[in-house]
Amino acid sequence: MKAISLQKYGSTQNLMLVDRDVPSPVDRQVLVKIHAASINDWEWAITQGSPFYIRLLCGLRKPKFAVLGVDISGTIEAVGPNCERFKEGDRVFGDLSDCGFGSFAEFASVSETHLSHLPENTSFEAGAALPHASLLALQAFKLFEGLQPQHKVLINGAGGGVGTIGIQVARSMGIQHVSGVDNASKLEGLKKLGFDEVIDYQTTDFTKTGETYDLIIDAKTNRLPHAYLRALNPNGHYVSIGGKARFLILTLIAGTVAKLGSQKKLQILGLKPNKGLEEVAALVESGKLAPVLDETYSLADTAKAISRFGSGKHLGKIIVTPS
Repeated sequence: MKAISLQKYGSTQNLMLVDRDVPSPVDRQVLVKIHAASINDWEWAITQGSPFYIRLLCGLRKPKFAVLGVDISGTIEAVGPNCERFKEGDRVFGDLSDCGFGSFAEFASVSETHLSHLPENTSFEAGAALPHASLLALQAFKLFEGLQPQHKVLINGAGGGVGTIGIQVARSMGIQHVSGVDNASKLEGLKKLGFDEVIDYQTTDFTKTGETYDLIIDAKTNRLPHAYLRALNPNGHYVSIGGKARFLILTLIAGTVAKLGSQKKLQILGLKPNKGLEEVAALVESGKLAPVLDETYSLADTAKAISRFGSGKHLGKIIVTPS
């Protein structure tokens, strides 16, 4: 089979289209014929070998993963011993971020516990756009206990996968006011998605406008913690889902300190891959959630897909298809 392998850190030029043996499913695994995958922060960060914690997680000198790719969507090609949840031909999707990666390929052997049934009304491309980003959004919202329709929400990095899904998750929860922050080229698209207010981060710092929010979901985390505390209401909750390493560390420390003298919360989301994917599937089936798809690339053009992600110009999710 064809697959994408990263030979060394530093550049998308180090991504190689290689031939590998089709893996055989072992106990409680299934072999998935991959129809689509998508690009996430994982792939960009691993390709760059930065921030530093990526090398701690993925290999100090070179990536330890044979094949990159987190989000997977496809059909069951074969079933290994003792599998109970799936049969050949089933349409599935899932997040491989805690089981060795491997979706940038034509086939992958995956534990059945990392997959869910893909809704029948969903394309494979849409299915590949959902697992990682939708659960970052869903789990971030659920960290705020007691979230009410009248609460004000802001999503920083609103034009990416998490933001374009997050606005739909918010509406499904009845949230009435959602602001989105991104660059000027995406603001019209964000308005069409239903954001009540859109902010160009290149001209406006949302932490200095005087506006305050009950929940801030931040995909960028590039400010000192006091800035986020300033933008929160008295019982507000800030949730980081990614950003620059030093600001993440400071946020983690400040979140602990803030608990001592304030009702405001600063928190970094520790994603639980695939937890809640059935809930996401139900939202899709009900018509309340449809991922926004940016450009689609062939497997051979995965480097171009990851480069587009790194440029920050995409709206929604970038898709890679083996065909």
